Amino acid sequence: MNFTDFITHHGKRVIRDQFIHLIQVAQTDGKISQKELEILHKAGKNFGLTDPEIDQLIQSEENHHYHPPYSLNDKFDHLYNIAQIVMADDLIATEEMKIMKRFAIEAGFEDKIIEVLLKLLIEGIEKGEDEEKLLQDFKKNIFRRQP
Repeated sequence: MNFTDFITHHGKRVIRDQFIHLIQVAQTDGKISQKELEILHKAGKNFGLTDPEIDQLIQSEENHHYHPPYSLNDKFDHLYNIAQIVMADDLIATEEMKIMKRFAIEAGFEDKIIEVLLKLLIEGIEKGEDEEKLLQDFKKNIFRRQP
């Protein structure tokens, strides 16, 4: 029996799927850089995974259907992690931008908000701003845009 057999409970399954999608983002350009690997290990530990479990998931990654988080905070957190991985090699390839947009759409963000969200994440990460500040900025921006 392998590790993935133990994480089928709904909450753990969603976390596993979210982590697998981070792996897929890291592999978009055909390889996982050392910096991307470090980010994956940090994110995996935040999900409660051990280094061997993380390595096993990286080695056995397959295409999986995306199960987005439910709350705005969790959705933002997941997209923040994706943006960190995309930006780990200091280049944002066209395919990486497409995958970020795809996950934002699948997470339920409206089209008119996605461009603002991705710009906020990319610029914030480039400036070294922390995730909580970016989330608060995003929430302020959402409420300003609503009629």
